[in-house]
Amino acid sequence: MVQCYDVIIVGGGHGGAHTAIALRQHGFTGSIAIVGDEAELPYERPPLSKEYFSGEKVRERLFIRPEAFWQDKNITLITSERVVSIDAEAHSITTAAGRSFGYGRLVWAAGGAPRRLPLDKGNAANVLAIRTLADADRLREAAAAVRRVAIIGGGYIGLEAAAVLTKAGKQVTLLEMQDRVLARAAGEALSRFVEQAHRTHGVDLRVGIAIEALEGDALVTGVRLAGGEVIPCDLLIVGIGIVPEVAPLEAAGATVGNGVLVDERCATSLADIYAIGDLAAHANSFADGATVRLESVQNAVDMAMTVARTIAGEAVTYAALPWFWSNQYDLKIQTIGLSSGHDAYIVRGDPAAGSFSILYTRDGKVIALDCVNMARDFIQGRGLITSGVLVAPDVLADPAVPLKTLVPQ
Repeated sequence: MVQCYDVIIVGGGHGGAHTAIALRQHGFTGSIAIVGDEAELPYERPPLSKEYFSGEKVRERLFIRPEAFWQDKNITLITSERVVSIDAEAHSITTAAGRSFGYGRLVWAAGGAPRRLPLDKGNAANVLAIRTLADADRLREAAAAVRRVAIIGGGYIGLEAAAVLTKAGKQVTLLEMQDRVLARAAGEALSRFVEQAHRTHGVDLRVGIAIEALEGDALVTGVRLAGGEVIPCDLLIVGIGIVPEVAPLEAAGATVGNGVLVDERCATSLADIYAIGDLAAHANSFADGATVRLESVQNAVDMAMTVARTIAGEAVTYAALPWFWSNQYDLKIQTIGLSSGHDAYIVRGDPAAGSFSILYTRDGKVIALDCVNMARDFIQGRGLITSGVLVAPDVLADPAVPLKTLVPQ
């Protein structure tokens, strides 16, 4: 007999866990199950490349809620089960183990898998990614026994790993194929600041790099660049993005592209199926209406709230202002808004002092801020973005002027 639930959530990350939590908070009394392919309770992923990797945060503090919480809220956790197919008409899912479950509503929060290098030896035992708790455990164990580490990918994952490893005394080389780090996430001014910070701490950071091959036999011993130079390494970390986990949705008939397309309620093109988090492509008003896919905790949690409230009977839409953060060395980097499409930027404060903000504008209006050790600007910048107020550039550039005073009350 097939076990049925009123709501099945596929994926036990931030999005999946917070969907279940929010359903109960908003009065949903039906049956709920979270189906995940990991053995762990739902846990936080951002610390994996930061505090957990460095040993500053213990495993128990990663869990979003203790085991007793899920029992108390009557939320069933089905662990170590990978969902491989969806029958949208029959409202059922099937796992790799051959188990089937029926659903009334399905929330797809499965995230994605680390993108692999399309090179021979890309799956060698000492080529690692950071996506799951198991990945982080393997990486911590491997890093403890090596001296030279190469990192491919200059996004936040690669940069955070470089900072942790450098502080641990490792010889780190970071290779980015684009002409700057954080090319997808930040403006050029922040990219150059971050690059210099890593070089100052001893990272051999190179951009605009073409990789030709991986050297070695059973293990990778070096990364060969175009031109012939070989970067020796005992461990290779790959952080070049994710492949959204949407194959079962696509096979079931959902509209996909760069992820699965969802509407303002996070609903897919399939009846009673929602998608949230890293894999959900949506029209975002803060991207001037462009369809984007955001890989952030903020996006996952806010989409989870939208879906939970929708299922609970409320008329809501997803309209959250995106934000991101990263910790590297003594730098707390916080971004609010989306800077893509800006036509000017303003530096506020002194980068040489390690505390400043970059305000991105379009048609004179602030659309995003990158804040380095400037938490006040990060918090107060929200009002500038959402109000669309026009402020003179010289006023925005003056760190003595609190941003909150520039927003109409």
